[in-house]
Amino acid sequence: MSNALLSQSVGYLQFWSEYHLCTLTTLRPDGRPHVVPVGVTIDASTGVARVITRKSSRKVANVLAGGGAARVAVCQVDGGRWATLEGVAEVCTDAEVVEDAVARYGERYGRTPAPDPERVVIRISVERALGQTLAPRPQGASSAAA
Repeated sequence: MSNALLSQSVGYLQFWSEYHLCTLTTLRPDGRPHVVPVGVTIDASTGVARVITRKSSRKVANVLAGGGAARVAVCQVDGGRWATLEGVAEVCTDAEVVEDAVARYGERYGRTPAPDPERVVIRISVERALGQTLAPRPQGASSAAA
């Protein structure tokens, strides 16, 4: 599988290091989308995005119902800038994996969540990266110099 993050611009990857609330979209067993706010971290070198959550959450149930091939998307928006990552998710319960994901979350969001024995990681193997991360021109701006 190719790493869709490695082909992105530095600006695109920088956008994923800024403090932004994201959304995670999973599919319920009946096919309806489930969209929730989350924090997301990425590792461009491995093509992985991570979401920390509780194992009793609906999003975890949806990923588990996907039988190891749950399709998901994470997205963030800031004005006219936006980025979406699509891929296949798995739920990881290994303590070291969870600890690493919590540390990454702390780096991006400037705070480390309190310990939670129910915490798991939704690990997303990114297959596609979309978005527009260049700052849009202000309204009324002209390309001609005055």
